[in-house]
Amino acid sequence: MRSATLFAIVLLAAGAAAASAQPYPAGATLSPTQKLGRALFAQHCMVCHVSTQLTSPGHYGPSLSGQMFGGNEDIIVAFVTNGTEKMPSFKYVFDQQQIRAIAAYVAALPAPVSTASPAGKPANPERSGND
Repeated sequence: MRSATLFAIVLLAAGAAAASAQPYPAGATLSPTQKLGRALFAQHCMVCHVSTQLTSPGHYGPSLSGQMFGGNEDIIVAFVTNGTEKMPSFKYVFDQQQIRAIAAYVAALPAPVSTASPAGKPANPERSGND
């Protein structure tokens, strides 16, 4: 029981550190709403959308950024609220203020760094699907 509790604490601490280490444009700071969104993202979204290297080298969902949605928070709200065929709906988990906070945080995220090699080929050919 004690080791399970210790493992949970370490896992949560690593998750919070990874979420707070998300890059932002130089000089940008988070609003209180975006900080709430970051905390909720770390608790509920990070497991699928961020590679923490704790459980596996990859992640299930796509890397998220504001650019992905054209900076439109309403689109992000719709995804979080209703889900997709591969993502669960969170309308019964979060209230509208919390969903808007997550959307504000995701909209503030910069585009992820490309994983392609300099030649334009995927860095991991086994996962490229070009077999």
